[in-house]
Amino acid sequence: MQPLAFTLSALVLLATPGPTNTLLWLSGAAVGFRRSAQLLLGELGGYLAVIIPAVALLAPFLAAHPQIGLALRIVAAFWVLFLAYALWTTGDDNRASPEITTQRVFVTTLLNPKALIVALVLLPQTGLVATIPWITGFSLLVVVAGSFWIGAGAMLIRLSRGAHMSNLPRRIAAVCLAVFSFGIAGSALATML
Repeated sequence: MQPLAFTLSALVLLATPGPTNTLLWLSGAAVGFRRSAQLLLGELGGYLAVIIPAVALLAPFLAAHPQIGLALRIVAAFWVLFLAYALWTTGDDNRASPEITTQRVFVTTLLNPKALIVALVLLPQTGLVATIPWITGFSLLVVVAGSFWIGAGAMLIRLSRGAHMSNLPRRIAAVCLAVFSFGIAGSALATML
């Protein structure tokens, strides 16, 4: 894949709503851009924790054992559904609100199927050393796209000042996460049939 095609494909993938982006957006809406920026480390760490081993080892292994890829998708679907439940059941009391931490973003990104798409589809399958410049470029794109999602959440709060909407961002995020969870599970079940 050419660098421009890779960049555009990666940006489209990273800009697509998903579990990680939903958490970034929700955090931006809850605590603003500056306090949410640290979450980008969790997102980037989650992507790299999947991409580097996948490029180095996983591609040939998954080709030989597709049932493991299926199991990974099912685990990811349950994690995202758990996040949706946690967001939906949070009340107005801010003390009960599940904090969106760097660790939560890391685990969510770790289980996000986008990481495997990048590793096994977008990146050239030329080995880890030859792929390092591509991974570096992807890392920069992660920061740009993640910043966009945090900024969009922060802008939501600025635009809605004075309107009572304490539960609205969490409820929107919970519905989005539930839809993503069912999509991941559906694709896993379709593979089994």
